[in-house]
Amino acid sequence: MSLSDNPIRRRGLMLVLSSPSGAGKTTIARRLLQADENLVMSVSSTTRPPRPGERPGQDYDFVSVARFQAMVAAGEMLEHAQVFDNFYGTPALPVQQSLAAGLDVLFDIDWQGTQQLRQAARGDLASIFILPPAVPELERRLTQRAQDSPDIVQMRMARAGDEMSHWPEYDYIVVNHTLEASVASVHAILTAERLKRDRQVGLPDFVKDLRSRT
Repeated sequence: MSLSDNPIRRRGLMLVLSSPSGAGKTTIARRLLQADENLVMSVSSTTRPPRPGERPGQDYDFVSVARFQAMVAAGEMLEHAQVFDNFYGTPALPVQQSLAAGLDVLFDIDWQGTQQLRQAARGDLASIFILPPAVPELERRLTQRAQDSPDIVQMRMARAGDEMSHWPEYDYIVVNHTLEASVASVHAILTAERLKRDRQVGLPDFVKDLRSRT
């Protein structure tokens, strides 16, 4: 259902996907965006260089360290964190505009960013942690995607245990055995979150109108 088909005005929500690198959150996010026109991706700012195939302004907003620090100092970030030698953060204004328009905003961020988002906008947030089915499978996926050197792969594997320890902080947990099942599970969560009473801000007027016609 598109926004124009829904007779009840709704405020959008922030849907967070987190996982260790290689567990599949980015692929799941892409599938969701392809299938749902009411879902938009939050474009993070980062100081790291683009990877092959990444599009500036669409995958990330690539900025200098000085520019990033200025945005943080001005209070323009909903969340920000340092990952290895690089900085990542979410500009607030585009997210706020999307939520007010009834669009849902998808976040591909780590547990640190999720904690900051929860503090900034708890009522708008629904968080999902994606777990790998097994440690050897996680390493295989990291190696197979061929984006990082062997040293970086091992660094990511060493970091995965700490990242996975934060699973209790999330609203939902999805174990990514197969991509299709995981995408279906996340989309079901999104559908349920959209139907929460408090997010349907036009519901009082809708019910009032229904009652007036009985």
